[in-house]
Amino acid sequence: MFSSPVTPEIVRKFKYWQIRTLLATWVAYAVFFIMRKSISMAMPGMQADLGISKSQLGVFLTLHGVVYGLSRFVNGFIVHKFIARNFIVSGLILCAITNFIFGFSSTVLVMGIIWLFHGWFQGMGWPPNARLLPHWIPPQELATKMSRWNTSHCVGAVAILIAGGYLASLGWRAVFFIPAIIAVLTAVALWFLIKDTPSSVGLPELSAGENYKKSNDVKENSVEYNKFIKKQVFKNPYVWIIAISNLFVYVLRFAILDWGPTILKEWKGVALAKAGWIIAAFEISGAIGIIICGWVTDKYFSGKGARVCTITLLLASLFMFLFWYTIDSTILVSLFMLVAAGFCIYGTQSLILVAVSNIATKRAAAVANGLVGIWGYGATIITGILLGFMTDKFGWKISFGFLIILGVVGVVLLSFAWQAKATGYDELDKI
Repeated sequence: MFSSPVTPEIVRKFKYWQIRTLLATWVAYAVFFIMRKSISMAMPGMQADLGISKSQLGVFLTLHGVVYGLSRFVNGFIVHKFIARNFIVSGLILCAITNFIFGFSSTVLVMGIIWLFHGWFQGMGWPPNARLLPHWIPPQELATKMSRWNTSHCVGAVAILIAGGYLASLGWRAVFFIPAIIAVLTAVALWFLIKDTPSSVGLPELSAGENYKKSNDVKENSVEYNKFIKKQVFKNPYVWIIAISNLFVYVLRFAILDWGPTILKEWKGVALAKAGWIIAAFEISGAIGIIICGWVTDKYFSGKGARVCTITLLLASLFMFLFWYTIDSTILVSLFMLVAAGFCIYGTQSLILVAVSNIATKRAAAVANGLVGIWGYGATIITGILLGFMTDKFGWKISFGFLIILGVVGVVLLSFAWQAKATGYDELDKI
């Protein structure tokens, strides 16, 4: 497990710092997500108060998502040159500032520009975590433990979905102000709680054999490191297949997360506060799916996340179809279909991140996850502008059916990664 012989005291100390780091970063990413998805619960109020159309809101969602994806990709390179804690804390504070400014704004153009900056600052949240976690979790445990950690964004979404419905009763601006205050307080606490690597607190680094050590010895900013990144990420067909597939996973995810309260309110006639609870159930189910799918991957698929992703995305597409097909049924039926879909969608989304982290190895994990993020958040072009336009023109039934077709396309693409190995550590003989 470690790169050198250890004593029981070192093992105990490592366990303490591992748990502390995982919990602190878990909270951090949950708060990032609370701020990111505050707009979902504010949109009905913004439409009524400012007269913004669904097409305009779709532009907000798309531009924010595209900028966020680009930011994740760029910061995936930059974060290796800085202390990860500083990245996380700075990102939270900058997001809080833009949340405040957005909440005070009333002009569509100004709000759009501010939300673009917010998207960039949000992209400072995931890369440092993608860098930190493989340093604290051995590769043979990454699917299980990182999946548990990845419930952070589900908890953040649940928090804003439930609280946002009630905050919106005070005015849509409150949905932005309160999360911003929480983010500032969280950033202060995290400054004292997070450390980058085991060696930064006097502990030995993790190891999983000679090739794992080889990946750890590659120095950033070196010619060897650039060759390493090229081989493990940009010339790796499985990384590309999984990354592009993430587009279709996020199409299903964002269709519900961004538009879910509006879909239920307009298509199903559900009150906004109740709609928030229903989409919260979608997120809670997703958190359970993340944990169980990660455990199943390590236990029964020997860490081969791409295989589980193919199966779960197929099931997610099926349940989304059943939601669409039974939309005129009772709320209970719709709730069940969304809960089942959430379980599968989030299980897939989490395992995609785990799969590329292990295939790329820990030294290239942040870059690989940045590439995955670009494709994932490129989905906002579809779920933002395109979905808003299609719904204005044709209604929810047609636009939602189109999303299901895209989910099936993702299943077909992911199936081409079925043969991918669990990790890339045994393929580092030539860098």
